[in-house]
Amino acid sequence: MKEESYKKAHTLDTEDQLASFRSNFYFPQRDGKDCIYLCGNSLGLQPNTTQTFVDEELKKWREHGVEGHFTGNKPWVSYHKNTKNPLSKIVGAETHEVVAMNNLTTNLHLALSSFYQPKGKRTKILIERGAFPSDFYAVYSRIEVSGLDPKKNLIELAPEDGSDYLSVEEIIHEIEALGDELALVMFPGIQYYTGQFFDFKRITEAAHKVGAFAGFDLAHAVGNVPMNLHADSVDFAVWCTYKYLNSGPGGVGGLFIHENNGKNKEMPRLSGWWGHDSDSRFKMNNQINPIPNVDGWQLSNVNILSHAAHLASLKLFDEAGMENLRHKSVKLTGFMEELIVNSDVLAKQIRILTPSNPDERGAQLSLFLVNHGKSIFDYLINNGVILDWREPNVIRVAPVPLYNSFADVVNFVSILEKAILNER
Repeated sequence: MKEESYKKAHTLDTEDQLASFRSNFYFPQRDGKDCIYLCGNSLGLQPNTTQTFVDEELKKWREHGVEGHFTGNKPWVSYHKNTKNPLSKIVGAETHEVVAMNNLTTNLHLALSSFYQPKGKRTKILIERGAFPSDFYAVYSRIEVSGLDPKKNLIELAPEDGSDYLSVEEIIHEIEALGDELALVMFPGIQYYTGQFFDFKRITEAAHKVGAFAGFDLAHAVGNVPMNLHADSVDFAVWCTYKYLNSGPGGVGGLFIHENNGKNKEMPRLSGWWGHDSDSRFKMNNQINPIPNVDGWQLSNVNILSHAAHLASLKLFDEAGMENLRHKSVKLTGFMEELIVNSDVLAKQIRILTPSNPDERGAQLSLFLVNHGKSIFDYLINNGVILDWREPNVIRVAPVPLYNSFADVVNFVSILEKAILNER
């Protein structure tokens, strides 16, 4: 690695207005030193305030028992409301359009029960080829339990030219071709394997034009890229919080329902008592009266400890601001790409699957190893770099703006060069 790269990294870190946020996180250790952690796309680091937030609720439980539901500055009965404001800023929504609850796939099944109601010839769901398995399983099973054949009604769209990612024009063309046979378009915000960031607005507009709904899985997008779900008229979106939102392994999921759909009490949904009118919820009279917004999709009372960990991280997002994080992220990921493509060692050995256009990606580069295998990944892990591997030959690298530095990037690329040279 050239000395100029280290100097540039130092300058960029000195100028970074978000650099201090790094001290808010715990880094895994290797030989007494912080690891180079580039795996926020799988599991974000633990904020150093998480234990305080969780301990506060454990203390309340210990000292107040069941009365904790209605006491203190964050009563458990309404604890989910504490996350609404920061979540609405992160996804570009109104506060009554977002709620933290369940996990991603449970929320996806709940949304599908409302937004996939096949009727007549309108029976098809459009997804991308190579969708994340959980998304595929969810939509496949939803078609199946609707009494239809998934092999005929689940449309998987692949790039026509065999490239690594779909253009928005290809997606819109397929939506228009399916026309009144299309019930739902279900795409990721960011594709987990390639790192491609999809155009919510144009996909949603195309879906609505043919009379279909548009929903998105934001697992790799939430906390990663700015969004405007409300303004883009997205019908629904689901997400997990343990990746870029740093809310802990298996942490609480999230759901967005556009207000136009949320206020429609006639929309079919799977109900639970927490989605029932809160003023009469405890009268136990079994009169179904769903809350006329996203809260109407809630099933059960809040998992307080998971929400507390979630809230600890959301406080940091509120302080940093998504626009500031995005500004740094573009520079951070761009710097990594620059070092890789300009490296004499790496340029011919690595093909970057992720789009080069910053508007079409987030904080991730998917690196395809042209002439090498998992031994390169193992070398990185053994030398203090934490990232993840995807078959057949891809290392996913995610420089996260909340806690990664430009020095992390240059150190990673240096170790990657050594890994490649070690294979020769």
